Amino acid sequence: MDEQLHSLTRRLIELRMEHADLNAAIDRLSEQAPVDELGVQRLKKRRLALRDMIARLEAETEPDEPA
Repeated sequence: MDEQLHSLTRRLIELRMEHADLNAAIDRLSEQAPVDELGVQRLKKRRLALRDMIARLEAETEPDEPA
């Protein structure tokens, strides 16, 4: 169980780092002229998918509430 929790925690960290990298890439791409709208849209779609994955993993790592 500890190994699985450690693995989930590690994966969460990796996903959060990738999400932050995408935020930076989106910011950089948005500041360039002309703006690559398709590129920005693709990065935002990937960022949203990462956010969903992060939310699912966070739900898995949270302890169950007592009844």
